[in-house]
Amino acid sequence: MRRFPDGVRGKAFYQQRAPADAPAGVRVQTLPVDTEVPSRLIGGSLITLLYMAQIAAISQDPWFSRVGSLDDGDHVVLDLDPMPGVPFATVVDVARFIHDELERIGTPSVPKTSGATGMHVYIPLPPGTSYETGRIFCEIVATLVAERHPRVATVARAVDARGRRVYVDYMQNFRGKTLATAYSARGSNFAGVSTPLTWREVHAGVDARDFTLTTLPARVRRVGDLWAALRDSPGADLSAILEASRHRRPVRARRRG
Repeated sequence: MRRFPDGVRGKAFYQQRAPADAPAGVRVQTLPVDTEVPSRLIGGSLITLLYMAQIAAISQDPWFSRVGSLDDGDHVVLDLDPMPGVPFATVVDVARFIHDELERIGTPSVPKTSGATGMHVYIPLPPGTSYETGRIFCEIVATLVAERHPRVATVARAVDARGRRVYVDYMQNFRGKTLATAYSARGSNFAGVSTPLTWREVHAGVDARDFTLTTLPARVRRVGDLWAALRDSPGADLSAILEASRHRRPVRARRRG
């Protein structure tokens, strides 16, 4: 949870621990792998959402796995983080490039705005897929995009090496890492909401400021729950990118002498 007790212009703080006075009906659970956080809120119910709103938790940032499968991700993500001065239109361009790579190998994906300045591209995983496997897949895709579009995309970990480009972050894919979930409000100055999109919308061009607390209800009534595509997918074939690499045109060896 990212809590804003004094409003979005006030000081915010992150909280992982479930409040000790959580009311009945709010699911609180101790995870066997947690050594630092004794208990957490488990989402999924309306009463939990209402309680989080009551304690000013504007942003909801869940794990990528569920209580029953903590070591396996339900999905992985490529987090597009623009450096200062990079317009949102460039973020959209990089999302398009990622989609091109994923389409080339037949990998399903669902894009969404971050609710702030970036975008997220989620890839569903088959049951039992480890975080490490998903992370390696994302690293390959991110690196391909950065190599093919070096003017706008980078995978450089050092901030001062990124320049005015979009950082394609594949390092969110570890157990216990969190990211703003779909339909979560964010503490942005335009009341942004992390909003699922169609790839048709992305390729046509979108503006992050069009997806806010005031516009989202009508949008969901119009387009439905686009996030369902991620939940309902059987998962991506992560071996596809390795298979595709085998069919690349081999480099001819130089003749000696």
